[in-house]
Amino acid sequence: MRYANHHMLTDPARPTAQLWRLALGLGIIVALFFAMSYSYFNLLAELVTQAEWPTLAQEIDAGSSPRGMLALLGIFGLITLSLTLVLRTLHHRKLLSLIGPMGKAGRDFLRVTTAIIALSVLLLILPEPDGIAPGPGLPLLRWAALLPLALPLIFIQVTAEELVFRGYIQSTLAARIRSPLVWMFLPAALFGALHWDPQVMGDNAPVYVATAFIFGLASADLTARSGTLGPAVALHFAINVSALLLTAPQGNNFGLALHLYPFTLDDTAARAIWLPYDLLQLLCAWLAARLAIGS
Repeated sequence: MRYANHHMLTDPARPTAQLWRLALGLGIIVALFFAMSYSYFNLLAELVTQAEWPTLAQEIDAGSSPRGMLALLGIFGLITLSLTLVLRTLHHRKLLSLIGPMGKAGRDFLRVTTAIIALSVLLLILPEPDGIAPGPGLPLLRWAALLPLALPLIFIQVTAEELVFRGYIQSTLAARIRSPLVWMFLPAALFGALHWDPQVMGDNAPVYVATAFIFGLASADLTARSGTLGPAVALHFAINVSALLLTAPQGNNFGLALHLYPFTLDDTAARAIWLPYDLLQLLCAWLAARLAIGS
């Protein structure tokens, strides 16, 4: 495995890479996030009438409307803010040190984005499996009008997750423990576990967790090869744009989608047809990203 570039992320982490400091930092991030989320939702409640707030809260919880999805995506900015505070006070580092050299991160982001767009065009030529042909979601003009808000918020969301899992946890573990079995698998396992939601996914929940775990491994590999977060953010951004803006399953986080699949996340059709197809797309995107960064 060609991970020589990984030192660009682990070197800044090494002076304060004690495991107790990482565990304490994660605990503080969670506490700060929940505290700020309380204020965030109280602010949203002030923007609507008292009678309208229960409806908006339900839309946010299910991601079932454009305003609900936009509000849901916006909360991820609080994760980045919490991480920034922990880095400055506990690790004496700046947030940008989690990204790696900015020039290289930007170039690798663009290379991976270009490669995944080319792959997506190729996949459009291929027929989708039977049983998952999508139907209409948002009207085209309304969907296009929401893009200037949706795209930056999705970027904020994926960047927050990559900063925490690959930039903070992975790099800190790798600065302390050399084995990839630790610094790749532990963050990926945590990332997968946080996708556990049997109330929404039903019996499909373990499969979604496994898919998120595999995505975490792919992102960890790209991060270590590049020495920056650029490729992982690009891969995550492309996947979430596809899943949230282009075609989404019904029932959860579909409020901004142009097209809707004819099933929900707990449907057997999702497990039997869509999830294997989705996983194959992820693996193809990861391979395309590896070729794009040439590492």
